[in-house]
Amino acid sequence: MSQPLAERMRPNTLDEYIGQRHLVGKGAVLRNMIEARRITSFILWGPPGVGKTTLAQIVANTLQLPFYTLSAVTSGVKDVREVIDKARGGRFFNEGNPILFIDEIHRFSKSQQDSLLGAVEKGVVTLIGATTENPSFEVIRPLLSRCQLYVLKPLGDDDLMELMQRAITHDPELSQRQIVLKETGAILRYSGGDARKLLNILELVVESSSDEKVVIEDKRVVECLQQNPMAYDKGGEMHYDIISAFIKSIRGSDPDAALYWLARMIEGGEDPSLIARRLVISASEDVGLANPNALLLANAAFDAVMKIGWPEGRIPLAEATVYLAASPKSNSAYNGINKALQIVRQTGNQPVPLHLRNAPTEMMKDLGYASGYKYSHDYPGHFVEQQFMPDSLRDTRIWEAQHSPSEDKLYRRMVECWGDRFKDGN
Repeated sequence: MSQPLAERMRPNTLDEYIGQRHLVGKGAVLRNMIEARRITSFILWGPPGVGKTTLAQIVANTLQLPFYTLSAVTSGVKDVREVIDKARGGRFFNEGNPILFIDEIHRFSKSQQDSLLGAVEKGVVTLIGATTENPSFEVIRPLLSRCQLYVLKPLGDDDLMELMQRAITHDPELSQRQIVLKETGAILRYSGGDARKLLNILELVVESSSDEKVVIEDKRVVECLQQNPMAYDKGGEMHYDIISAFIKSIRGSDPDAALYWLARMIEGGEDPSLIARRLVISASEDVGLANPNALLLANAAFDAVMKIGWPEGRIPLAEATVYLAASPKSNSAYNGINKALQIVRQTGNQPVPLHLRNAPTEMMKDLGYASGYKYSHDYPGHFVEQQFMPDSLRDTRIWEAQHSPSEDKLYRRMVECWGDRFKDGN
């Protein structure tokens, strides 16, 4: 039985690899590491079908190193230890570290990840992990700190077209057929930046035709996918686009659309914790100070979903979704922290004014630490004007209020406290 087209077209070298030029293009970081034969442990984060597994295999093939692979879905701590023992026992003198590739590493439990630490730390294996989820949420900090993180992007239309042309002209089976790319809009749209999905759809359309000449056009692609609903991963279809539509519907104050995209994610089998995290982010980023209760409700929904699971978990998620979408919006806190980070990066480590410094010792007091500091609670209204910014930034404004009913109260208090300093910025 013939291998699937996606497997037949899997590249073996970096020169055959399509996409991710920011990592493997000429002079890019991963290519330089591979060509220098100095590979450190790293994690590849990106959506499905963008070449994470392929890239790991190319590294092992290029460096001619032993290559061990585990799936986080089916492997336990025992499997991890067995592979590490095998890697330790099969290593030859002066040979590079064996590569341990772990697919879907975000699904490993804490104990499974802990079992990797020693081997990675001591160089028994070079770890390459692949994940579709944000590693900062799913990978334990000690393991993450020992790995470089590389972000892979969905393939662009130019990359997908290059891959499709290569398949048509180089694949032993497809090259025997007369394939004409008349229209490509539908096949690119349904692929969603996923190379594997693109090749699966292409193979489906070609195999569904008994004619020697196969014309790829939008209508034919749609018909084939409707007749074969399992031909592509419906659960993952437009995965990142649907999440984006969900968040943008909340931001745009459309609860109907937000509930629709929530339902799409639930029906598609999305991880409920991912949905809940997005709601917490949206409550902070998009609703913000216009309705501070939004963050409390989003957090409560997160806790509830983790406690009760599916299918009842859909209810607190829906409640939070409607509340966030119907709430007034403000991104002043989001803009404020971004502006503050920009200032810090531009100005570096500015000294803390002496009166704001801690003075736990007599020597520090003698040097003027904490001298002149005014304790706010000793003054009327629990406020007294004094300088809190570094000297070089004393007149810098960062937070700009966005006059929603709730945020206006905060703004008016700032005007009462600081006068023209806040009036000037709004």
